Amino acid sequence: MNEILSLKDVVIDYDRNGEKVRAVAGVDLGLRPGEILGLVGESGCGKSTLGKAMVGILKVTEGEITFDGERVKKLTRGRRPKHFRNLQMIFQDPYGSLNPRRKIGVQVIDGLLVGGMRKSLALLKAAELLAKVGLPEDAVDRFPHQFSGGQRQRIAIARALAASTTVLIADEPISALDTSSQAQVANLLVDLVHEFKMGMVFISHDLSIVRRISDRVAVMYLGKIVEIGTTSQIWENPSHPYTRALVSAIPHADGASFMPSDLPGDVPNPMNPPSGCRFHPRCQLALPKCTTEEPQFVTLTDNREVSCFLQREGESPASITL
Repeated sequence: MNEILSLKDVVIDYDRNGEKVRAVAGVDLGLRPGEILGLVGESGCGKSTLGKAMVGILKVTEGEITFDGERVKKLTRGRRPKHFRNLQMIFQDPYGSLNPRRKIGVQVIDGLLVGGMRKSLALLKAAELLAKVGLPEDAVDRFPHQFSGGQRQRIAIARALAASTTVLIADEPISALDTSSQAQVANLLVDLVHEFKMGMVFISHDLSIVRRISDRVAVMYLGKIVEIGTTSQIWENPSHPYTRALVSAIPHADGASFMPSDLPGDVPNPMNPPSGCRFHPRCQLALPKCTTEEPQFVTLTDNREVSCFLQREGESPASITL
């Protein structure tokens, strides 16, 4: 199946007090229509930066991101090209993405009006979308502060759907919610992906949710993808030592960042990343060449890809024991 969203050798730099920081250091990814791709890793690994670049909020320093065959460029103050209105994003803080002075219905219809729909019809459509995400009929006439956090995230989802979304980037969309709301919003997203045949990149450090809803999982560490495979491959037999540590960890249900229990130290500073394999200072299985050589992706017999010297092209995934 052709990819609707494609990333090729994506590098993203930003300036921190006059010094260059490489937040994303060469990423290849693809998303297929109707697929949920989980993007996981510890806080500070570059997940959110990559997600924002996917929709054009951040500029790509090197490489290319394409959506439905067209190159994604950084957003400007001008009107977004019609082709890219189907590429939408929802954020961790739903209240921060909503205008507190505008009624919900007016905010939801923005995407419909840009598409040429008359306001009267757009308001009816907004009510339908809000009902679809489980909100009451009078939601269109209320303001953001009159809703709970979980309800506000549902509003953000309805607003994204108003743009006839075909790809949704969900950046930690449930981590700010209480436990019951997390499950409800996650289930809602899955249902909508299936109903509208969207593709979704689900960015999270909550591995229990990612495992439950994703078709494939990409594991990110310090700006690079280290392993990507189906959800069952990643959980049943992880092939990278970092993946193994993440899978064995117990994530916090309250959305706080977590540290795998069997990983020493912290994620290195991206301003001064380690030489060779970026994970080697924390890896209990590091080889001598891991300190000087950067491993390349290899494809294993089960078609997953992993960047680790412990794995060899065309072989079965090795059992990792930490």
